[in-house]
Amino acid sequence: MLHSNHSFRLTFILAIALTIGLTGCTGLEDTSILTPPPGTPTPLPSPTIIWFPPTATPTPRVFPTQAPTPEQKPGVGSIALTDNFSSSLVWNTAASDQASINVSNNQLTIAVQPGVFADSFRTDVILSDFYAEITASPSLCKGQDEYGFLFRAPNSVAFYTYALSCDGHVRVERTSVNTHLPLQPPTLSGDVPTGAPSQTRLGVWAVGSDLRFFLNGRYQFSANDRSYASGGIGVFAHSVGDTPVTVIFSNLVVHDVTYTPPTRTPKP
Repeated sequence: MLHSNHSFRLTFILAIALTIGLTGCTGLEDTSILTPPPGTPTPLPSPTIIWFPPTATPTPRVFPTQAPTPEQKPGVGSIALTDNFSSSLVWNTAASDQASINVSNNQLTIAVQPGVFADSFRTDVILSDFYAEITASPSLCKGQDEYGFLFRAPNSVAFYTYALSCDGHVRVERTSVNTHLPLQPPTLSGDVPTGAPSQTRLGVWAVGSDLRFFLNGRYQFSANDRSYASGGIGVFAHSVGDTPVTVIFSNLVVHDVTYTPPTRTPKP
């Protein structure tokens, strides 16, 4: 009997322990099922990439309308005179210890000693309104030595002087005996070569009191003077320094000009 009761108690205790264990397990299982797992956070939306962003429409530029360039040599017409310097009969020539002027080989050559001025005029022509061009080629020249074209000369001591200097300047003056009135002061020009040997094509457009000056076909400046309405044409060379000067002139061409002023003065 004692053995049986002991076995019964043991069996009863084991049964209770088993029941408690099963109950505990059941509770754990229920808790895991009823408790939801922590939620995954909702990702933020990705920014939208704008491949072609809008841009401001540029305001179109407005360019002002430019006025046309005034005609620099209006009214130039047919050729009135050409001279290839094949004859010395129509030009003043001279020879001395101080200067020589001769015409040969289709050119007129002026050679002067230091400090000497010499000129030569064509003796058979009087011009009023005209456009003339002549080529000047200094072969011995430096510094402020000068050479150039003379026009509207009523005599041999009164004329307009269109002068180039061997240091690159150009000027215009009115000469009357020993009086020299500047109409254009010495002006540096890229069209005037410095030194020698060199070559430049001088041009003069003259209508009434309107005088315009060109080098190698390019406009340089204008002057206005009514002292001499007409006259002869010539060339000159002048040694300003202490060395001789030699200049060769060739290919003279004179055009008629049929034009009635006024006209706008062109800009250089």
